[in-house]
Amino acid sequence: MAKPDTAPYKTFDQITDRLDEIVSQVRDKETSLERSLDLFDEAIALGSKAVDMVDRTNFIPEEEAKLRAEADGKDAKRGEKDRGAQAQGADGPQGEA
Repeated sequence: MAKPDTAPYKTFDQITDRLDEIVSQVRDKETSLERSLDLFDEAIALGSKAVDMVDRTNFIPEEEAKLRAEADGKDAKRGEKDRGAQAQGADGPQGEA
């Protein structure tokens, strides 16, 4: 199969908009398996292009600090959620009879 053409997508926003479209199409029950697989290949190519764009971006120190703080906040929330699930254990929430 030929590699999907990602050339028309020049900005990160264009890529994310197209990825949103792909998700909608794949969720549509009328989309065939073959078409879904083609869309998956396109999504992978677009994701790689987006990662390359981010990797090439030169952030100023303030932007880097803000992104790092946001990532740390998301990690902290994820950790709290994981700890809550572990506290409930396999038998469900504590205190249930």
